[in-house]
Formats: sequence, structure tokens, C-alpha cells
Amino acid sequence: MKAKDFRKSAYAKIKKNCWGTLACVELIVSIILGICAGLNRFYVGWVGSLLLGGALTYGQNYASLSAADGNTVKVDNTFIGFKHFGSSLVLNILISIFTALWSLLLIVPGIIMSLAYSMSYFILIDNPELAPNEARKQSIKLMKGYKWKLFCLRFSYIGWYLLSILTLGILFFWVNPYERTAEAEFYRNLVAKKDETATTVAEPAAIAAEAEVVDTTATETEEA
Repeated sequence: MKAKDFRKSAYAKIKKNCWGTLACVELIVSIILGICAGLNRFYVGWVGSLLLGGALTYGQNYASLSAADGNTVKVDNTFIGFKHFGSSLVLNILISIFTALWSLLLIVPGIIMSLAYSMSYFILIDNPELAPNEARKQSIKLMKGYKWKLFCLRFSYIGWYLLSILTLGILFFWVNPYERTAEAEFYRNLVAKKDETATTVAEPAAIAAEAEVVDTTATETEEA
């Protein structure tokens, strides 16, 4: 699938039922983090953004993944990450630290690794029992060979973002969840590909094992 296919699939799903709801989720998160950013005295805003950012990002991704799966999206999905506050907080800190460290080398390595970590929240949502660092590592494995495709998907929204600037940022509340839902579609497609590959690899092994059992049985029968 190409970038336009993920965009088209996401657009079809959110246009019918939940684009307005996703925009509300985006608005709520922006207001909360905006308030945190405004409380810059004694680093209160920075600490607040750090503490709340993981859970709110979890909520945004949960809502977009629900939309991609064709499930009902609710405004209170915004706060579902607080049920997994510890894991979403740790994941947010890990991604921030590792991305910053890679960015110290140059901007490009930072961008590449941010793409590698991009599926971490989706993985954590699908596997809430998973350790945050393991979700990050699984995202790296999942994105191996697909980072350029995700970059192209994100870059394909450049026109939407330029249009959002012309609307004084108002359109961002619709464009951001649109892109995030397309990335959720990308994630589902990627997982399906990996599962298909695993099944294809496993089948010859199973056939070989079955053949070995048959050969052993035949040998034992001949000896008897």
C-alpha cells in the first residue's frame, strides 16, 4: 500500500462517524498542554507536560486506532491513558530521552529514530501488559525497512499543514487526527505483513517436522 491508500482509508473511516470527535480529543489535549506550557514558573509547565504528555498521547493514539479499527470513538478516550499512567509516562520519557540523544549526533539520526519509535504507543495499546521499553524495542523491529514509507506518509500531509497555517491553526485540530489515523492504518497493515511473514516461515518448518515424523514412523514399522 502507498501513502495515498492509507490516507484514503483513514479519510473514509473518520469522515463517516468520528472526525468531529477526534478533533475534540485534539482540542482538549492542546488546551491541557497549552496550560502546562503557560505555567513556566519554577519549571511547573515543563514538569506538567512531562507528567501528562504520555497519558494524553496514549489517549490520542487510542482514539485514532479505534477509528482505524472501525470502533466507536468517544471524547473520553482522551483520558484513557491515565488508566495506564505509569507505562505511558515511562514510554514518553524513554522516547524523549532516546530521540534527544540521537538528535545530538545530528538532526537526521533523530528524525530516523523518531520514525523507529513511532509505533510504540500503538503497540502498548494492543499489549497493555508490555513493559514500556519493550514496546519501544518492538516498534524498532516493526519499523525495520519501513521508516522511509512512514516518512513519505507524513510528508504527504504537507499541503494540509500549509493550509492549516492559513487558517491560523484551526484546521490542525482536524488534520492531526486525520494523519494519526492514517498512521494507525499503517500500523495495522505493518502488523498484518509481519504476521503473514511469520506464518509463511513457520509453514515449511511445520511441513518438515511432519515429514520427519512420517519418516520415523515408517522406519520403525519396517524394523518391526
